[in-house]
Amino acid sequence: MKKLLFAGAMALSMFTATAQGKLGYINANELISTMPEAAKASKDLQDLQTSLQQTYQDYTIDFNTLDSAFAADSAKLTPGMREIKRKDLIAKFQTIQGFQQNSQEQMQAAQEKALAPIREKAFNAIKAVAAEKGYAYIFNEENLLVAPQGDNILPFVKAKLGIAAPKPTAPKATPPAKPAAGGRK
Repeated sequence: MKKLLFAGAMALSMFTATAQGKLGYINANELISTMPEAAKASKDLQDLQTSLQQTYQDYTIDFNTLDSAFAADSAKLTPGMREIKRKDLIAKFQTIQGFQQNSQEQMQAAQEKALAPIREKAFNAIKAVAAEKGYAYIFNEENLLVAPQGDNILPFVKAKLGIAAPKPTAPKATPPAKPAAGGRK
């Protein structure tokens, strides 16, 4: 009986010790957005998106030109030629639709490829800071509606990654108020 009570007391003390671990939180998106790698990835993704949009516009202009020519000339064409031109227009339209879908998939793949190493680096830094500072739990601030009191570890993780904190701007000095005319001296 004493062994059972002793085992129960030990289990309770282990649970209590674990439950008393430090809690911390971080805004992971804010961290990632301040990382230098994120700025480069964002620029690369923006360049890809601009390129894809330009190609889409080129396809659309080409299609609209062929469509206008078909509308203007269709009455003059033989039924066989009209059918060939109509099929050509349908094929161009399907190419545009396929390009749209392909470009969306291409953007998603490029985003994942660009952001995966950045997320991994941020996560590893968060884990390292948690271990160094003795945090049992780190929560992503964006996913919490209500949580027990904890510490914001964002400054620690930024320091770990070598990201300088923005320098606070000093408030502008306001000149002392001048006495109103006719006031005391």
